[in-house]
Amino acid sequence: MEIKVNFLENLRLEAKFDDFTVVTDQPIRYKGDGSAPSPFDYFLASSALCAGYFVRVYCNARDIPTENIRLSQNNIVDPEDRYNQIFQIQVELPDSISEKDRQGILRSIDRCTVKKVVQTGPEFKVDFVESLDEDANAMLTEFPEDESTYILGKDLPLEKTIANMTQMLADLGMKIEVSSWRNIVPNVWSLHIRDAASPMCFTNGKGATKESALCSALGEFIERLNCNFFYNDQYFGEEIANAEFVHYPNEKWFKPGADDELPDGILDDYTREIYDPAGELRGSNLIDTNSGNVERGICSIPYVRKSDGETVYFPSNLIENLFLSNGMSAGNNPHEAHVQCLSEIFERAVKRQIIEQEIVLPDVPDQVLAKYPGIVAGIQGLEEQGFPVVVKDASLGGQFPVMCVTLMNPKTGGVFASFGAHPSFEVALERSLTELLQGRSFEGLNDVPKPTFNSMAVSEPENFVEHFIDSTGVISWRFFSAKKDYEFVEWDFTGTNEEESQYLFLILEQMGKEVYVAEFDQLGASACRILVPDYSEVYPVEDLIWDNTNKALDYREDILNIHKLDEAQLTALVERLEESQQDNYIDIITLIGIEFDENTVWGQLTILELKILIYLAIGELETAQELVEEFLQYNDNTVERNLFYQAVHAVLEITLEEDLELDDYHHNLSRMFGADVFETVVATVYGDVRFPGLTPTSMKLEGLDRHLRLIDSYKKLHQARAAANK
Repeated sequence: MEIKVNFLENLRLEAKFDDFTVVTDQPIRYKGDGSAPSPFDYFLASSALCAGYFVRVYCNARDIPTENIRLSQNNIVDPEDRYNQIFQIQVELPDSISEKDRQGILRSIDRCTVKKVVQTGPEFKVDFVESLDEDANAMLTEFPEDESTYILGKDLPLEKTIANMTQMLADLGMKIEVSSWRNIVPNVWSLHIRDAASPMCFTNGKGATKESALCSALGEFIERLNCNFFYNDQYFGEEIANAEFVHYPNEKWFKPGADDELPDGILDDYTREIYDPAGELRGSNLIDTNSGNVERGICSIPYVRKSDGETVYFPSNLIENLFLSNGMSAGNNPHEAHVQCLSEIFERAVKRQIIEQEIVLPDVPDQVLAKYPGIVAGIQGLEEQGFPVVVKDASLGGQFPVMCVTLMNPKTGGVFASFGAHPSFEVALERSLTELLQGRSFEGLNDVPKPTFNSMAVSEPENFVEHFIDSTGVISWRFFSAKKDYEFVEWDFTGTNEEESQYLFLILEQMGKEVYVAEFDQLGASACRILVPDYSEVYPVEDLIWDNTNKALDYREDILNIHKLDEAQLTALVERLEESQQDNYIDIITLIGIEFDENTVWGQLTILELKILIYLAIGELETAQELVEEFLQYNDNTVERNLFYQAVHAVLEITLEEDLELDDYHHNLSRMFGADVFETVVATVYGDVRFPGLTPTSMKLEGLDRHLRLIDSYKKLHQARAAANK
């Protein structure tokens, strides 16, 4: 994690990281102002707080109340060496907690991350740089480049691949940091990496070794940069929206027809049949949300039709709405990228077919598993922790290069089915296992859902979306039947990457599927995106009309300018929200594609709360009261904001009741909610204050640092593409 320090007045310092700011000072006796804890105080507190966190996690998992648990830390300093200290952590537990849980709580404290780092002894490196912003050396584990570790599917050694990818990111000005590593069973590694300047840009990697996991994470990061996935639904701002190009230099813009019909030049006959079967799709449905530039038209990206090499223009809106990250990849060369990309497409499509059709897969025989001792060791590690594992052949009789590893959690009754694909049986099996534990602890496996015999639950589209995002969708109990629908096949489609990609393309051709390929190399890497219409979509086609991300265009400008709207404009805005029948619990971040700081009122704001504030601002108090009651019953906002609306509800009830006078309740309501909160609430209800908690901004995004960091990240790509196109 990158922490930037700013020098404030006197000895005060400010540390900024993610969306947080921490201010430190020194005691007056050390010439400070005593206005904040010292850096060392924060360090001491961090270990106590970390211990408290692990106690809370342990207790929450077992429904143990924490109200009567007390924890303290004392620091015992060696009089002869003040750097030698004992951190004495003590826990006071109520008598109701069993001896077993008492020992469990102590063991949980031993897992404290701060404690483990201190005990291991961190290494400090201190040096000069010409510019912090321009120093883009990757903050990654270093691997010697003179070693040459080859794995199946990679045409270059892992060390060289890592060096190439980190150099490419450094050239873009991306400073990549590792947020976490995990290795909870043998031969299963995963990590989380992110852009230090824009933490919203992150990926996860997995592999049998540290090197392969890092390769996986970096490759995914580069593929998502090339395909703009990190910025999928976000507004790029006015400057980029009006630039020579918005997404790629070779994009084309098409104006909808006079009656908003689809213009000639986008899609082809084959895809129009898929995406507009009833002729209901309109040009306005395909305006991209990133630019929001309605006047400019429909931004479309060229893809090459695999069957005949013809160029077909796909609206960027259609891609971002239906495909998510499915079908994008990066590699050491185009063929390697194609293999990864097509493998991913088959993994998701076959997984969907198996889950929705409740197909019973054959087990992989023990004698076949025994050929892969590293994978067996990982499986045994899980089973030793009490998680039975089932390994299945998901190739559907040798048709597809897909495997499945399924974990059962007897403690919760949950089941987690993980799929992996690759022309190599071994690689597909390894990916299934590493995907299962990517970024997860053993405790995280307590959250997996229980199986069901409800066929509708497993076949609904939203269940597949859950499986796509993090594999936590529901599966059928029929999946565990001994009556398998296919016989086991020990398949093998390995060859060179070129041969493997040709084979995978051939499978789709034999299925009668058209394939469309876009190559991206402007950023210095081999990356691609492959679309297989009517096969590789994640969301249903109907979303283009009924749940399109460009609904943001109906609300974005008004919401960002909300402090400047008059009563008529506010009324029109809330009427549009009501008529659209948008879910009240959609957050405004999602609705308008703006990354607010999640620690602010903007960051927690939902459509429901926005409606409440608008109705209060225009004096529709009865409607506001109804929505406040709903808010207080069903919401997960902050404690502070909940108390604010409890006060709003009380003031509204008094105000709307003819025989009640607010002055009679002023004293006690001020004591209940605090004088400042109560005064703000009264002013809000009476229209003297509008939109409390929402800091003013506009389409220029003033004060929205989190979103501006995202745009700055995108500008690095935009500039590199412009330079490469000259």
